Amino acid sequence: MSIAMPTGTRERFLAEPRVGVLGVTDPRGRRAPLLVPLWFDYQPGGEVVLHTGRNTIKAQLVRAAGRFSLCVQDETPPYRYVSVEGPVTAVEEALNPALRSAIAHRYLDAETATAYLETTKEQLAEDVAFRMRPEHWRTADFSTFATSFS
Repeated sequence: MSIAMPTGTRERFLAEPRVGVLGVTDPRGRRAPLLVPLWFDYQPGGEVVLHTGRNTIKAQLVRAAGRFSLCVQDETPPYRYVSVEGPVTAVEEALNPALRSAIAHRYLDAETATAYLETTKEQLAEDVAFRMRPEHWRTADFSTFATSFS
């Protein structure tokens, strides 16, 4: 019994507003990969888009590696997850305000997103966006498996 998600299912799952966990190689000494939660955007068939402060460790590591992974999960049993990995296809040094707004509205209701964007508007000049085209997908949907013992 396969627990892998079909293409359409995995793309819709990744497109839902879930906090992602960014994974990127950390070559600084004897370190494991850097893993940090963050907001992101994705439309089925498109690219993963994330933004962060230009001078953050995660931005520096993504630039150096030229690729990253992103994992999202459903923490409600039966568990499901999608993990994607691929190369950075674009770095946008001047973050588009519309992108920042779209990502905020993806995760927050309209009123809270507006307040968040106003409160953090100075960040716009300091943020950079990274785009990644998923090359490798790892997925699991334990729904069918769970029915065998529930």
